[in-house]
Amino acid sequence: MNKNNLIKGTLSPIILKLLSENKRMYGYEITRKVKEITDGKIELTFGAIYPVLHKLEKDGLVKTESAVANNRNRIYYSLTEKGKSTASERIAELKEFLEAMKIIINPGYNLRYQSI
Repeated sequence: MNKNNLIKGTLSPIILKLLSENKRMYGYEITRKVKEITDGKIELTFGAIYPVLHKLEKDGLVKTESAVANNRNRIYYSLTEKGKSTASERIAELKEFLEAMKIIINPGYNLRYQSI
């Protein structure tokens, strides 16, 4: 299995997290930020993020705004009020999932952190 399959299920929380930390972002900016944060370990494609952004918009979690920058029209995405609360929920769900995955992958992990 390649890592793109693993990333696919986490795109929504990744995008919501970035948008919660930034006032607004455009698609290319999101891809660059993920690559930067992960030191190049995760590279998102436009074909992966735009369907997620459009679904988040359809669900009322993000809104779009057009602006001209450097003689180019850019579509900026930002969280709606509903998106802000949903971002917190999805990020918490992802953290919980990752903790469960750590236990599955490394069963001794859970024992090390129970005493803290």
